[in-house]
Amino acid sequence: MRFRHALLAALAWFLTSTALAAFDPTAALSASQAVVGQTLPDYTLLDREGRPVRLSSYRGKPLLVSFIYTGCFQVCPTTTRALLGALKAAQDGLGTNQFNVISIGFNQPADSPQALKSFATQNGISYPNWEFLSPHTSIVADLTRSFGFSHVATAAGFDHILQVTVVDAQGRIYRQIYGDGYTGDKLGEPLKELISGAPVTENVSFSAILDRVRILCTVYDPVTGEYRVNNGLFLEIAGFLTFVISVGWFFLLEWRARRKSRRLSGT
Repeated sequence: MRFRHALLAALAWFLTSTALAAFDPTAALSASQAVVGQTLPDYTLLDREGRPVRLSSYRGKPLLVSFIYTGCFQVCPTTTRALLGALKAAQDGLGTNQFNVISIGFNQPADSPQALKSFATQNGISYPNWEFLSPHTSIVADLTRSFGFSHVATAAGFDHILQVTVVDAQGRIYRQIYGDGYTGDKLGEPLKELISGAPVTENVSFSAILDRVRILCTVYDPVTGEYRVNNGLFLEIAGFLTFVISVGWFFLLEWRARRKSRRLSGT
């Protein structure tokens, strides 16, 4: 009986964990676009050495902001390296020290300063104007909301919008860049507009922007250069269901054996 209760508890946990809220790309995009033009609050985060850094310290130059989580071993590293390539191209055209970049670890407390330091090293990020910051757990919700960044926990990690936020020298959100295929012109053009002081409005429809939104539950395939469904999650689910069915079959056989034994004994 005790084992049966444990099985039911495990099954309840599994059903709960796999019934997490689904990521809604349309709602995520709406939230992302809603903050364009707003001035960011002055949050304090920690750099890779554990030193406090205020967002306001980046004012005076354009700023690029991305959100990552260090427990991601596929898409986050891929998009971070793509961002690095785009930044190299942008700096070739705009010069060095014209803008700053920060990547923020939103999965707290796992994304500690040390974890972000290791992530940066593993992905070859050594730019002096690119910092990795760790917020306190208590401000993550407000911080991500301020940037229009949406994420949802899943059994495999997180689903979230892939975006780079372009912030102007006064700390206002100027533009959101979506997708995983960052290029020099995607980032260079809005930076050039801000540096030159000649902003240009981007005329892109809502549906066209929505097509750029990628979700992190997919896996990057370096062979094809495309994203595919993470089959590992389905294998885990199939394995658990096989376990549940096997245990249920065992209980059924045990019940039938006991019933047969009672009939033979006349009880």
